[in-house]
Amino acid sequence: MAEDQDNSQKTEDPTQKRLDDALKRGDVVKSQEITNWFIIAGGTLVLVAFSTGMSTNLTTTMRGLIANAHDLRVDGRALIWLSEKIGFELLAALAIPFLLLAIAAIAGNIVQHRLVWTTEVLAPKLNRISPMAGAKRLFSAQAIANFVKGLLKLVVVGAVLTFLLWPERDRAEGLALTDPAAILPVTKAVALKLMGAVVAMLAVVAAADYLFQYRQWYERQKMTLRELKDEFKESEGDPAIKGKMKQTRSQRMRKRMMAEVPKATVIITNPTHYAIALKYERGMDAPICVAKGVDAVALKIREIATQNAVPIVENPPLARALHATVEVEQPITPEHYKAVAEVISFVMRLRRSAPRPH
Repeated sequence: MAEDQDNSQKTEDPTQKRLDDALKRGDVVKSQEITNWFIIAGGTLVLVAFSTGMSTNLTTTMRGLIANAHDLRVDGRALIWLSEKIGFELLAALAIPFLLLAIAAIAGNIVQHRLVWTTEVLAPKLNRISPMAGAKRLFSAQAIANFVKGLLKLVVVGAVLTFLLWPERDRAEGLALTDPAAILPVTKAVALKLMGAVVAMLAVVAAADYLFQYRQWYERQKMTLRELKDEFKESEGDPAIKGKMKQTRSQRMRKRMMAEVPKATVIITNPTHYAIALKYERGMDAPICVAKGVDAVALKIREIATQNAVPIVENPPLARALHATVEVEQPITPEHYKAVAEVISFVMRLRRSAPRPH
């Protein structure tokens, strides 16, 4: 009862930290139908690509054994040698197909989630042996979905097999009187037709099951308001997270600054360690600082200014004073009005005296 009440209070979408913690615990989205589909599709691929080669190799081996059966020794070491030879022949014929099936099974899990290494799922839990918990699982939404899914697969696959095999019933009866060598190609053709249809049908079932499993998993990860507040407090108090947030804010601010440099009226430098980008237009009460920085940031500001033909004026005392007193996106302080006005007037005179392009 308490668990149902707790689930009803989980109304908030999970945070990224919640999802990451679930992944670390091994609680991931997993649809067995996706894995089954990969295995069946891999089996179909193996049948198409390797069935002829496998049958040829095995036929050659068995013909050799039957043709020379009267010369084969089966006593002592000879029997062991014969068993090893047959085993190696079978292994050589089946190794690659079985490897492909194993890769298909692994791929069926990898496409759903990245690989997770955890021992938490192996830890003993009392609710796994609890009769009450078992009864709840027996009549849960997951169990009902599995039951419906099983019925759907049975009906769909049965209908497909009936639809494809019914027209072949007369042909199948005639195979009883056919040369055994001619049966294999017919069997292969029918098997490919059946497996291709099954793969196509199960692809729909697998996709629907994955969406259902994802929804169930996402609902399990939802949080109560209390959990959300507690996680927020914990995250805010984490120095690493606070440092990362500060770094992110700094990077965003620097990016905005650099985008404003081409719009600046003048860049005041000292000339190598400081750079202050000021913008002034008619009607402004005072010039505004659109970017500032020292060392590498200052160098970047000067570089962008040069690329965009923004005037650069060297005035070390003014550059240091402005850097210490004015913030980005703020107007300069009154004590620097006169010095900045002289710089901007100088820049304006240069622009007026510069030759105009014809």
